[in-house]
Amino acid sequence: MFIKPEYDLIVVGAGPGGTSTAITAAKLGLDVLVLEKQQQVAMFKRCAEGFAIGALEELKLKMPRKCWRQEIDGSYIYAPNMKEFLIDLGQTSGYVLERRVFDKWLAEEAVKAGAQVIADANVYDVIKENDFVCGVKANFIGEEYEIRSKVVVAADGVESLTARRAGFPIVNNPILIDSGFQYELDGIELKDPRKLEFYISNSMAPRGYIWVFPKGESRANVGIGIVGNSTETAKRYLDDFIKKNDRFKKGSVIEVNAGAIPVGGLMKNMVMNGLVLVGDAAHQVYPIHGGGMGEAIIAGTIAGKVIWRCIEHNDWSESALSEYNTLWWEKRGNTLAKSEKVREIVEKLTDEQLNMLADSLTKDDLMKIVGGNAAILTKTLLRFGVKSLKKKIIG
Repeated sequence: MFIKPEYDLIVVGAGPGGTSTAITAAKLGLDVLVLEKQQQVAMFKRCAEGFAIGALEELKLKMPRKCWRQEIDGSYIYAPNMKEFLIDLGQTSGYVLERRVFDKWLAEEAVKAGAQVIADANVYDVIKENDFVCGVKANFIGEEYEIRSKVVVAADGVESLTARRAGFPIVNNPILIDSGFQYELDGIELKDPRKLEFYISNSMAPRGYIWVFPKGESRANVGIGIVGNSTETAKRYLDDFIKKNDRFKKGSVIEVNAGAIPVGGLMKNMVMNGLVLVGDAAHQVYPIHGGGMGEAIIAGTIAGKVIWRCIEHNDWSESALSEYNTLWWEKRGNTLAKSEKVREIVEKLTDEQLNMLADSLTKDDLMKIVGGNAAILTKTLLRFGVKSLKKKIIG
């Protein structure tokens, strides 16, 4: 396999954020290398595979039919007392993907755009000179490579070894990282295969929720996300839920997935000299539901354009690359920050208080809260007149 000694851009990680960066930059004419440490692109899936219908608009790509298993037109949302909110959008609003197929398709699109993608290439260090990141050190099937570039993109996940090796101040507070666990179950009963299911309860899923994402008439991803510093495992909470639910407990386990989800800790700065962070590495995840694929694609598209402009102007310093910070915060950061405030309020509530909240909300209110409207949430909670609750919300 021919790996050149130098590229304009090296992207570490072939997830949606990495390949979106590569597609964008390669289409603009940059010489791009994507390095993926797993033996194949999308070897592991660590998400529920939900994907909003407009998430590919930034890339101007049309997703082929092979990438998704189920069209989605709404959702059921349940409070701890099982009060049901049915959100029926009346038309397809998203998909449950076949994540491995989707990620490979994005990698193929990167290759079509002119990028080179190499799997089984483990980046174990960066090259730094004069306080600039200027390449990576990688192992590819037993051979060592030192590959230089003008810019390196760290799209290698929440722990981002690339960013750490570069000296980027990564802080992963366990309180801001959810622990996720999921079964892909077959032979189960679904309420409606075109609708997602969300179960919200701080006793059943501390600081998180349980999800059911259909992948056909009788198959679904059934998973959970809980606060990372929980004394109990996410698996234990999910198993308890499944055992108590006749629709799921006889299901066959087709696949098991687990991973960390950065639901907080948004970064004001995601760049340094010659380095840009994208996706989970930059905590670019929607804080309420933990979705990251669409966010990574948006961020990757912005990053690819900014990197191209910087290279065109022969300046990829932190100051020049910081345009990425500005554009991302304008496009998504402020919205995510608002939703983080909503999550911080909800995670402090008991199940009793969550039930009170659910009994007071309309479906329109709920949709606005999920969209990051903390004002409606706070106003509704304060109407209860519970002093201890006021203290939790305000302080």
